[in-house]
Amino acid sequence: MQATAQGFKLIKKIKDDRFDEEKLHQYSLLVQFGVRDLQVAIVDSEDSRILFFEDYVLGDSNSHGELINQYQQLFDSHPVLHAGFWSEVRISIKNNKFAQVPASLFMPEAATEYLRFNAQVDPEKEDILVCQNKRSDAVTVFAIQKELKTWLHSIYANTTLKLVHQSAALIEGVLECANGNQNPLYIYVDRFKLHILAVAEGKLIYYNQFLIKQFSDYVKYIMLVLKGLGMDQNTSQVILWGYIGKNSPHYQEFIKYVRNVGFGSRPTYLKFGYLFDEVQEHHFFDLFSIYLLKP
Repeated sequence: MQATAQGFKLIKKIKDDRFDEEKLHQYSLLVQFGVRDLQVAIVDSEDSRILFFEDYVLGDSNSHGELINQYQQLFDSHPVLHAGFWSEVRISIKNNKFAQVPASLFMPEAATEYLRFNAQVDPEKEDILVCQNKRSDAVTVFAIQKELKTWLHSIYANTTLKLVHQSAALIEGVLECANGNQNPLYIYVDRFKLHILAVAEGKLIYYNQFLIKQFSDYVKYIMLVLKGLGMDQNTSQVILWGYIGKNSPHYQEFIKYVRNVGFGSRPTYLKFGYLFDEVQEHHFFDLFSIYLLKP
């Protein structure tokens, strides 16, 4: 498959020997929708084992309609994504239209107003949704295209469907693995975006995402956050997940500026077979963290 203006390309696929299309009713389906990519994971709900994984890159799109058309093409060509009898389906949306609101201050009727502090909202084309972040005691408010939401609900009308935001998954994932005795800076390098999180005493104290246009942007934003949090670039611990290789030129350049850097590991709440040895452990942390956002 080739990524074109109206297409997509499969970058990576892993299928565990235990995966059985006759047992979809006991599997959890995780799908993450981005503007330039899409990931799929299937988890056996009985033992929390990842049985199926795919990573796609999407072609350029000039409108939300073109993007949704690519999603539909991908789903139409896929052997199981259109199935409607999963144990549960969790869909994560990757966009910059979101806001984190303390649970104690959240009022459902004000959801749109919270979001308007951070983003422009088109009520004719977008719906406003909320996602509870139990570990951070916060609520994520985010926008989704109405056309995309309607399409997803039509596919998964007969199963439990939960729509969440990438930021909520990342926050839950970091809080799940955070060590109370240490307070590193957590970084997730996404395709074209940088996510930075900080935790103190088991509580989230910082989260933001930044658009990346060139490599120098990574260093600029990380140094800015380190300074703002009173952390030292030479001694403060930094944990990396995402699309950055241990031997890549970007990583080698990155550690010239930030010294105490380590890579994050896979989540312990999921089980991975030997086939996943070919995927670096710090990749796809956001996708796997969707599993923490229970319906």
